[in-house]
Amino acid sequence: MTRLSVNINKIATLRNARGGKNPNVVNVAKDCERFGAEGITIHPRPDERHITTQDVYDLAPIVTTEFNIEGYPDQRFLDLVKKNKPAQATLVPDPPGVLTSNAGWDTVQNHDFLKEIISELKGMGVRTSVFIGTEPKLIEYAAKVGTDRIELYTEPYAANYAKDRDDAVAPFVLAAKRAKELGLGVNAGHDLSLENLKFLKEKIPFLDEVSIGHALVCDALYFGLENSIQLYLRELREA
Repeated sequence: MTRLSVNINKIATLRNARGGKNPNVVNVAKDCERFGAEGITIHPRPDERHITTQDVYDLAPIVTTEFNIEGYPDQRFLDLVKKNKPAQATLVPDPPGVLTSNAGWDTVQNHDFLKEIISELKGMGVRTSVFIGTEPKLIEYAAKVGTDRIELYTEPYAANYAKDRDDAVAPFVLAAKRAKELGLGVNAGHDLSLENLKFLKEKIPFLDEVSIGHALVCDALYFGLENSIQLYLRELREA
C-alpha cells in the first residue's frame, strides 16, 4: 500500500501571510490524519517563510501517523530532527532562499557528505530518504551512502505528462526498479496531482509513499480538505 503524506507547508504560508494562528497548522495536521492521511510532511526552511521552527516542536507530539521532516541537512536541520524524532528525514539539496525543491542530489559528488549525515540520522533511529532524479548511477550511489529510501523528484514527470505520459513515466519506472533491486524503498513527490498520480502508481505499484502538498491544498479550495484527501487516496487505491 502506498501511503499518502500530506505536505502542509502551504497551510503555514497562508497563515504567515496574515500573521496569527489562522489557519492553525496543528489543527490542520490533526484533521488531515482524521480525514485519512497516512503521514504529515513539513519542510522547515531557514527563512521560516512557511513552516517555522516552533511549528516543528508543536507538530512532533501530535502527529500520530508518520511524521516526515524534509530539508537541507545543515546543523539546524539535524538539531530539529534529533530533538523531534520524526519517522523519516528526507534530505533535499536546497540552497538557502530557493523557492521550492527543484533538483535532486548528486549522490556521486556528495557521497562522503551524505554518508556521514545518514549515519548520524540512523544513529538517532530515524529513517532516511534522499531526494533524487532518475539517473541510474545516482540511484546506485544512493544505496552506497546508506539511505533507507529515495524520493523520486517527479516534476519532470508532471511537466511532460499531458504531452506523452508513457514517455514521461518511463525513466521513473526504470529508476524505481533499480532502487528496489538495490534494496531501497521508493517514495515520490513534487507536482503530483489528481491528474497524474494514478498513472504513476499503476506503473510503480510498489511505491512506499507519495508526498503531496501544493496540488492537494489547491484542490481543497474547491473540494474541501476532507474530500481532497479522499480523492487522492482513491487514486492510489484504484491504481
